Amino acid sequence: MYQYKEVKENRFVLSLDNHVEVAEALQAFCREKGILAGMVSGLGAVSEATFRYLDPNTLKYVDKTFREQMEITNLTGNISQKDGQPYLHLHITASRSDYSCIGGHLLTARINGACELYVEAFPNQFVGRRQDPETGINLYDFQD
Repeated sequence: MYQYKEVKENRFVLSLDNHVEVAEALQAFCREKGILAGMVSGLGAVSEATFRYLDPNTLKYVDKTFREQMEITNLTGNISQKDGQPYLHLHITASRSDYSCIGGHLLTARINGACELYVEAFPNQFVGRRQDPETGINLYDFQD
């Protein structure tokens, strides 16, 4: 699913295997390393991606899947924990073949080519999540 190297204490570079799903592989890595707080950034290429948008008027999520070859020009996010498991909050910008870009909250993405990530774990930190009733968003919970 992935290969990795620790380049400095609690800092890793990952190479995801071709055709794997990004969030699934990153979540597996975080579980393997016990990472419950940190940051992630990366780039690569995907053949399919599902973005999620929260409509602030209805507080309902709207998902849209794009099935085309795209370059990940930026993938960024944070890692926290919810219910004792790694919780990923990822955003992506992807470039299409006509050089236009689309972006937003990343729900899923299937690698087609390569994906290289940098993960920085915050050691001994456990940042939780709580659902905010006003926005419907799982926000940081610093009361744990």
